[in-house]
Amino acid sequence: MKIVGVSACTVGIAHTYMAQQKLEDAAKAAGDDVKIETQGTIGIENALTEQDIAEADVVLLAIDIKIADEGRFEGRKVVKVSTETAIKSPNKLIAKLHDIVGK
Repeated sequence: MKIVGVSACTVGIAHTYMAQQKLEDAAKAAGDDVKIETQGTIGIENALTEQDIAEADVVLLAIDIKIADEGRFEGRKVVKVSTETAIKSPNKLIAKLHDIVGK
């Protein structure tokens, strides 16, 4: 399965990057392709391309704030959770995405 997503916390430092790392590790362990964009205090990093989004089976938004350009995910399967959920239960979250997508 191909997962793309965005992580962003209220402060834009620790939780943004911890969520990204936990999600990437859990998805790779499940055999998935994954790319997580971060929107932190230093701006957007690891930006998702239109092609990344088009090829994705699901979009995961691990966010605690409004993110830039959320409209680009319109028409896609989108799952929103808090960064805390992504950090504390990444394996369960990835398993839930598999259930949602059916892969």
